Amino acid sequence: MRLHVVSGKGGTGKTTLAAALAIALAAEGGRTLLIEVEGRQGIAELFGIAALPYQERKIAAVTPAQLGLPGKGSGEIFALAIDTEQALLEYLDMFYKLGRAGKALQKVGFVDFATTIAPGVRDVLLTGKACEAARRKGPDGRRAYDAIVMDAPPTGRITRFLNVNSEVAGLARIGPIHGQAQAVMRVLRSPETAVHLVTLLEEMPVQETVDGVTELHDAQLPVGGVLVNMVRPPILDAAAVAAVDGDHREEVALALGEAGLGGRSRTAETVRTAVEPLLDPLLAQAREHAERVELEREQRAALQQLRLPTYELPLLGEGVDLGGLYRLAGELKRQGAA
Repeated sequence: MRLHVVSGKGGTGKTTLAAALAIALAAEGGRTLLIEVEGRQGIAELFGIAALPYQERKIAAVTPAQLGLPGKGSGEIFALAIDTEQALLEYLDMFYKLGRAGKALQKVGFVDFATTIAPGVRDVLLTGKACEAARRKGPDGRRAYDAIVMDAPPTGRITRFLNVNSEVAGLARIGPIHGQAQAVMRVLRSPETAVHLVTLLEEMPVQETVDGVTELHDAQLPVGGVLVNMVRPPILDAAAVAAVDGDHREEVALALGEAGLGGRSRTAETVRTAVEPLLDPLLAQAREHAERVELEREQRAALQQLRLPTYELPLLGEGVDLGGLYRLAGELKRQGAA
């Protein structure tokens, strides 16, 4: 794959996993371009760098050892925050040779006007810039980048976002706009492109993922894998989960006593007095955990019905810093996502 489009419901960690995927793809000596299209500067925040400009900038180098993996070589990660105004001026100059006239249009507010009255124009520019980077070659004839990762809009907008060039090609049947739109759709629908969806093991994100996959298939856009983020390890085994609905106060009290609660004498009365305040909170937590485990089991089953490659990434309790990004990248690499 050359172009990886990463989408997902808001709050699922879409930008984080897009960045982790870019790191994983570069780990064995490749050049990866990480693109942001929503103007939030989330990539800059994750990497702890200044706001990204509208130009490709190297933001990191990575080796397999940094991901806890064997292997040699060093890869490079570049990043770009696409600015709609700059992209439109670049587009006008490329196809209509406006030059200084484009700058004049910028001064009178034409760019804002064009992208406001025709929101689809914005998506055409964003997807077009990513596809240009995917097709670009250097003087030696080699691809400028081994992989492109786009941190794309959320699942609810992703199909329209990627398919907008198909609509534009239908409206503008001749000329450079038609040709550009067709060229972009050839890239987006090619075997070198994959749309990955990020989700959590929760009902709404999973349902949005299922709906998103259906929409992408209907639009003939290539679906890659499902990235399940923030997966928490089970605390109770299957037998314990199955047993939480019963009345186990005496058993829990006995277990707490055997664990040392109740003082040195550990008489039955001492143990009972010491553990009594703990029983209800512990049993309530066990029931909550069992409910979560059952919910996650149901959501995993729903994702399995999609018959897509699925990768699970752990919840990082300390938050996601640069070290956390490398850890997630290592997981993606180990599981075969990159």
